[in-house]
Amino acid sequence: MSGKRRRVCFTLTVDPDRLDEYRRRHAEVWPEMLAALRDAGWHDYALFLREDGLLVGHLTTDDFAAAQAAMERTDVNARWQAQMAPFFAGGRADHQMHVLDEVFDLDAQLQRAGLTGHPTGDATEDSDDPTLGTDSRT
Repeated sequence: MSGKRRRVCFTLTVDPDRLDEYRRRHAEVWPEMLAALRDAGWHDYALFLREDGLLVGHLTTDDFAAAQAAMERTDVNARWQAQMAPFFAGGRADHQMHVLDEVFDLDAQLQRAGLTGHPTGDATEDSDDPTLGTDSRT
């Protein structure tokens, strides 16, 4: 592992007539599937769904091809993909992801421009801790 994670963003199209069921299925993904994704190198993975069926996925990983291949080797992924295939016109979603090119990275450009840090001195903006910057009195 290189230690340098890369962001990956992809699109798919969910059958617009099945959006509610798709959302329900993803509200409680099988723990075995969650563990498989984690163990295969999928980090910060999230899915975003628009009302017309456009699905946007985002994750970070050291090597997307290796992360996909690791999932392909798991039984739980085969079972999950078989159950999810009817939601997608072309069958298995993991075989039809359209990976997008990243065209802008704010942090990278700020760094290149020498504009690192926060103008207000408040480092909570980039924190992964949701409790930072919140008023504990509320």
